[in-house]
Amino acid sequence: MKTPSELPHPLRQGLEDFLESLRVEAGLSPHTLAAYRADVARFLAWAAERGATSWDAIEADLVVDYLGARRAGGSAEASVARELSALRMALRHELAEGRLAHDPSARIAAPVLRRALPSTLSVDEVDALLRAPVGSPWLVLRDRALLEVLYACGARVSEAVGLRTDGLEPSLRVIQLVGKGRKTRIVPLGARARGALDAWLRDGRPQVAAAALRRPEVFLSKSGRPLDRTTAWRRVKAAALRAGLSPSISPHTLRHSFASHLIEGGADLRSVQEMLGHASVQTTEIYAHLDAEHVHALHRLYHPRA
Repeated sequence: MKTPSELPHPLRQGLEDFLESLRVEAGLSPHTLAAYRADVARFLAWAAERGATSWDAIEADLVVDYLGARRAGGSAEASVARELSALRMALRHELAEGRLAHDPSARIAAPVLRRALPSTLSVDEVDALLRAPVGSPWLVLRDRALLEVLYACGARVSEAVGLRTDGLEPSLRVIQLVGKGRKTRIVPLGARARGALDAWLRDGRPQVAAAALRRPEVFLSKSGRPLDRTTAWRRVKAAALRAGLSPSISPHTLRHSFASHLIEGGADLRSVQEMLGHASVQTTEIYAHLDAEHVHALHRLYHPRA
C-alpha cells in the first residue's frame, strides 16, 4: 500500500491541508494529528490503488467498499467507526475548500457500537476475595478493610486511599468519599465493612502509625506512610490470585460489582448514581444492561421454552 509521500499530489496536498487546519484551528496535539493522518492516509492509499487520483474521484461506493475491506481484514467495529469519523472530517474539509462537489460519506451510516459491559464478580466470588488476605496480622486487617470499602461503597481506588480519619463518622455507618473534581459524597457502610474498617482502625493501624509519622489517611503502609494507588491495586490483585479468581481483577472490578449487585437487588438507578458519584445517570445505565443480561441468562436457563 502507498505511503502518504507516494500518494497522487492532489490527495497528498488535501491531506496536508486538512491536518494543518486541525493543527491551527482546532489546536490538536501532535499525537492526535498523527492518528488522523494514519486513518485518512490509509483510506487514500487504498483508494489510489483503485484508480482515485483526486478527491472528486472519491464516491460513496468507494468508501463503503473500503469499510467492508477493513472489516473483512479483521478490524474491530470501533476501529472502523473511528476511521470513518476521521475520513468524514477530511471529506468535509475538502468540500469546504471547493475540491469536492458533494460529501460521498454523507449517507453512510456510522457503525452501531455495542457498549462493552464491565466485568463483575458474583457474590460468592466477592466473598472469596474478601477472605483472601494473608500475612502479618496488621496487613490482613488493612487489606480486608480496603477490600471491604472498595466493594461496600463502590469506591474508586483513589477515593479509598484518600480516606481520612478526621472525616470518618464515629459510628462508621457512612463514609465520605472525595471523587473526581474534589466532589464529595456520603455512602452507607454495611455491617461487615464497618466491622473490618473498625478492626483496622482499632487493632491494625496503630501498629504502623508511629508518632513521628502519624498521618490522617486511613490506609497506611508498613512505614506509616499513606497507601498509594499502585500498592492498593497490587493488594487487590494479590488477593484475587489467592482466591483463585481471574488475574484481570482490579479495584474497579469491585466498583462494578457493587453497582451491578445493587441493581440486581432492586436498587433504582438514581440511588446507584449518587453512590457511585456519576455526574449523569446515563453513565450508570450500563449496570441496568448488566441486570438485563442476568435476567435473560436466567430465563434461558430455567424457562422450558427459552
